[in-house]
Amino acid sequence: MEAPHDCARPYLSSFLREHLPKERRASQHTCEAYAQSFQLLLQFAAGRLKLKPSKIEIERLDAPLILAFLEHLERQRGNSARTRNARLAAINSFFRYLEYRVPSCLDQSRRLHAIPMKKTDQALVGYLTRDELQALLDAPDASTVSGIRDRAMLHLAFAAGMRVSELVGLRLDQIDRQTMSSVHIMGKGRRERVLPLWKQTAAAVKAWLKVRPVTDAPELFFNARAQAMTRSGFEYILTKHVAAAARKAPSIAGKSVSPHVLRHTCAMHTLQATRDVRKVSLWLGHASLQSTEIYLRADPTEKLEALAAMSPPMLTPGRFRAPDKLLAMLNVAGRKPNYAE
Repeated sequence: MEAPHDCARPYLSSFLREHLPKERRASQHTCEAYAQSFQLLLQFAAGRLKLKPSKIEIERLDAPLILAFLEHLERQRGNSARTRNARLAAINSFFRYLEYRVPSCLDQSRRLHAIPMKKTDQALVGYLTRDELQALLDAPDASTVSGIRDRAMLHLAFAAGMRVSELVGLRLDQIDRQTMSSVHIMGKGRRERVLPLWKQTAAAVKAWLKVRPVTDAPELFFNARAQAMTRSGFEYILTKHVAAAARKAPSIAGKSVSPHVLRHTCAMHTLQATRDVRKVSLWLGHASLQSTEIYLRADPTEKLEALAAMSPPMLTPGRFRAPDKLLAMLNVAGRKPNYAE
């Protein structure tokens, strides 16, 4: 007797709504990223299988279909290998969840886990110089409410090396409002860190708190509609101020400045100031020093110090002497002719 086919819909719903946020305590950003991965997968599978997404069975999400989906991401959607790997990681996580709930999919799950991740390029990180950073921080108009908010966001993003998800998710109770001396950040992997604030950063945040709309919402930053700031909202704000900063620091126009570039900028400036990669790791909330080594590769000062510490190999002194003309002629004359030349 043929085993009953399990529809993927109820399992996906419990995976995204129960397992990830409650059992695994995954962040809202992770839940949203996984949900988007499965939205793309089911749309692709529906078109390929000629079925409604809600009617697709688990067994139809087999290795050949997943491989075709991954190829579709890279060729049709133009996604990078890193994005492709992130989508595959979400699929693998879902099938690990299924292994204890749908034993019949164990063999299918094993085949999916065997799909390899693609190697990605380890490019040097992009960051802003001190002059470019200062031009960006000075770009918001401090005479407007939105400008005061933008200046506080940019200062915090740089000073604390915050990920964009950490910044837009920052709550009022994570700021020491009495002394305004520190910020409590809930980072990736639920790793918490408390960082001191510069006086300039504290002043920028204080100025925003004075004009912040009165509301019961816990988030520190709002958009123009008095709703919690979103990732795309901050990206739009950053792009606008980068364009304004380019008038003062033209070199910034040639750089791709994303919210994560502000985090990279914080890391590079901290490394150059302290010469201690461990302090950079602690400041950024990295799980290990391996994640911080990318900044060592991008900082030329480290290479110059290593070069200065080593003794270069000595060259044997000598003087060039032109060959005797007669011996040179005899050498040429004694060669067999090469008719292929």
